[in-house]
Amino acid sequence: MNRKKLQKLTDTLTKNCKHFNKFEVNCLINLFYNLVGEVTERQGITIGLDRNAFRNILHMTFGMTDDMIMDRVFRGFDKDNDGYVNVSEWIYGLSVFLRGTLEEKMKYCFEVFDLNGDGFISKEEMFHMLKNSLLKQPSEEDPDEGIKDLVEITLKKMDHDHDGKLSFTDYEQAVREETLLLEAFGPCLPDPKSHMEFEAQVFKDPNEFNDI
Repeated sequence: MNRKKLQKLTDTLTKNCKHFNKFEVNCLINLFYNLVGEVTERQGITIGLDRNAFRNILHMTFGMTDDMIMDRVFRGFDKDNDGYVNVSEWIYGLSVFLRGTLEEKMKYCFEVFDLNGDGFISKEEMFHMLKNSLLKQPSEEDPDEGIKDLVEITLKKMDHDHDGKLSFTDYEQAVREETLLLEAFGPCLPDPKSHMEFEAQVFKDPNEFNDI
């Protein structure tokens, strides 16, 4: 990408992205094109991170391990559903992922946990997500029973209108009362350590090394 094009892209994304300044947007654009690599550009196909490349970043950089959750995070970033995270989706997605307000993070996490996208987190969805995040005890005859109990406890705590599933309103109310419930069904945001390391690595000022 030539300098003029890059400048225009940086300006547009900075204007529309409230959590990153111009320098940070520029750093993230450069990182994006480093990750995508030259091959994609040359072949003239969609320039973006496919599902596997994106999941690899979530795993290697942010320590995520749950395939189901990583898949949903990918879908959360890929707003146009074309199977690739393009440069704009990368910047806007990271804006919420790294620095979102509580409101933005609640919307994002709810979308991740709503596995089939019907606007509710059902008992079945809770079961699948909690099953992945719990360690199976070898002594348990039926480990699924423990997970079913956990689903019932979670519903009791979060299902304010008692309809057996979580709407966004239920989820929002529960999280506002107890922020720890934001990631109740699995980690879909970076932990503080990997968050800090990522920003420190990516947002380096090239001028700070000139005085050495």
